[in-house]
Amino acid sequence: MVKEPLSIVVTRRLPDAVEARLKELFDVRLRQDDQPMSRAELVEAVRSADVLVPTVTDQIDAGLIGQASEKLKLIANYGAGIDHIDVSTARQRGVLVSNTPGVLTEDTADMTMGLILAVTRRMPEGLALMQQGTWEGWAPTALLGGRLGGRRLGILGMGRIGQAVARRAVVFGMQVHYHNRRKLHSETEASLSATYWESLDQMIARMDVISINCPSTPSTFHLMNARRLQLMKPEAVLINTSRGEVVDENALTRLLRAGQIAGAGLDVYEHGTKINPRLRALTNVVLLPHMGSATKEGRIEMGEKVIINIKTFEDGHRPPDQVVPSML
Repeated sequence: MVKEPLSIVVTRRLPDAVEARLKELFDVRLRQDDQPMSRAELVEAVRSADVLVPTVTDQIDAGLIGQASEKLKLIANYGAGIDHIDVSTARQRGVLVSNTPGVLTEDTADMTMGLILAVTRRMPEGLALMQQGTWEGWAPTALLGGRLGGRRLGILGMGRIGQAVARRAVVFGMQVHYHNRRKLHSETEASLSATYWESLDQMIARMDVISINCPSTPSTFHLMNARRLQLMKPEAVLINTSRGEVVDENALTRLLRAGQIAGAGLDVYEHGTKINPRLRALTNVVLLPHMGSATKEGRIEMGEKVIINIKTFEDGHRPPDQVVPSML
């Protein structure tokens, strides 16, 4: 008896190559436009599909999972972050969850270094002059930034991305420091020329650049709160390419406006697209629209991981990137 292909629902448009491969392998329902699904559409999806392929823009919470039919057996997330999925409820309902770790490490690290350079060298201010046609020529004291060589970089979260940032920072001549749940092995520390700080507060107070590279969990929510942000040196800058919820955005905005922090480079925001308008108005801030993973290569590799997870599951095996309790 021929086994019927799995019924797949994909919540967002994916790269053409990924969608084409999904159509070859599965009974897939693809998204026709690139807008997030409504709540009603998500409910219909979990009631009709064997496998749901969501993205970070979809809230797969307990209420939604509670409305799923018994058909739903796998949530194959298109992305590494899983804070938008109630994994515990999914497990209780017998639904596996997988993600796409490791694919976007280099892309996100590249963007982190890009933001560090953009903020410290005041690139957006220079770009604005050129676009407005108000540049009057070179001057010895115009748009003076600071060089990266010799600056202290404090990395908050030394996983795959944090280590990739460290490797790049060393090439720029920066001194690498880090705070992490666990101290790295001595060999890894030596290869990264990295110094471990057990106290996050003490590290923050001594750094020239703080780069946030930790996941969003209950323990990291507002980890960079008003008190910790006030520990930063007035000439220091904050970079966040991880998750917006790690930073108290309103507190950051107040301190930037008051000149208590020199600048910030942000690719993620606490409230998604609802960014504090006072933050957008600042000239010492570089804001990007969640572009850290936005490379063609990375997005296709994400799709390939999703397909491998689904195909492995269809063949009766555990998805290679299944999310397990120790990851939460």
